[in-house]
Amino acid sequence: MSVSSLDVKVRKVEKSRISEIDPANIQFGKNYSDHMLIAYYENGAWKQPEIVPFTNLSLSPATTFFHYGQAIFEGVKAYKDPNGNPIIFRPRDNWKRMNRSAKRMAMPNVPEDIFVEGMRQLIDLDRDWVPSSEETSLYIRPFMVAIDEFIGVRPAEKFMFMIITSPAGPYYNKPVSIYVQDQYVRAFPGGIGFTKAAGNYGMSMYPTQMIKEMGYDQILWTDGFTHKNVQEIGTMNVFFRIGDTIVTPDITEDTILEGVTRDSVLTLLRENGFKVEERVISIDELADAHKAGQLKEAFGTGTAASIAPIYALTYHDNKMELPPLETWETANWLKKELADIRYGRKADTHAWIVPVK
Repeated sequence: MSVSSLDVKVRKVEKSRISEIDPANIQFGKNYSDHMLIAYYENGAWKQPEIVPFTNLSLSPATTFFHYGQAIFEGVKAYKDPNGNPIIFRPRDNWKRMNRSAKRMAMPNVPEDIFVEGMRQLIDLDRDWVPSSEETSLYIRPFMVAIDEFIGVRPAEKFMFMIITSPAGPYYNKPVSIYVQDQYVRAFPGGIGFTKAAGNYGMSMYPTQMIKEMGYDQILWTDGFTHKNVQEIGTMNVFFRIGDTIVTPDITEDTILEGVTRDSVLTLLRENGFKVEERVISIDELADAHKAGQLKEAFGTGTAASIAPIYALTYHDNKMELPPLETWETANWLKKELADIRYGRKADTHAWIVPVK
């Protein structure tokens, strides 16, 4: 099947639930659009995908992913351009990354037509669910799970791929306070830290709960060997401005997710003359830079949060507060630049935008 000729069977809702949404108060991950896409993999092949009304699933208690964790997902966003048309930001990059996750988790590749064209047709049908106000979007969640009805440890043979969507407001509505974690570990070389596997997020729940009870918003994860080298912040990639240089952890050891927003940020920074380094960054280096007055900015990047400013890092008893947000040159510029591209207000020179129709 070519991307343009994908045949999707469509069953529409009898009545839309769009009236349940308050456009002035859109919260992240609270409401779901009228329809969802679903496709099944069986006997070594993908079946015809369908778009059906959003509804609950009926699955056997013996379904494989409940027990053995063969579950992966992605996060994509659609926006309204100035003419009110939905546009999707970099879905093909999410498709490529999903298949990297699938390979590591012994799951089948999702064809590009099902992922990208299926997504386009789903968004076209639910285009009224794409909000248009600033800092809002339609969050798109593609995911795949193993659905063998079998209690036994082996790679599954049957899978279900789905896409659901949700109108979304800002993920963070203020700069975040970060606790530097040097007890619990997110990922080791040779593991699945580079994937968007459900287990990566499940293992983070308890440490995150602990630091939120301490009054912090998120964790800055460190490596499992030295507990010094920073990796990710919560569910985001992380950047620091030290002096006039923007630094971010490299991704060569497969312990850090290769973020689509991360790549977008690196591209924009380098094209606009910023000095950028992808390398090992230790918490001691950050502490020394802060003490010397050289730690100018710190921010997370991700699909959900876009650019999330960090106002303070706490490592043991050392609270490193950053300068006032209004003085930041890099993160504030990046946030506006990305928003202008995503909302179609600025020319897309990288082929990042996929029109819905």
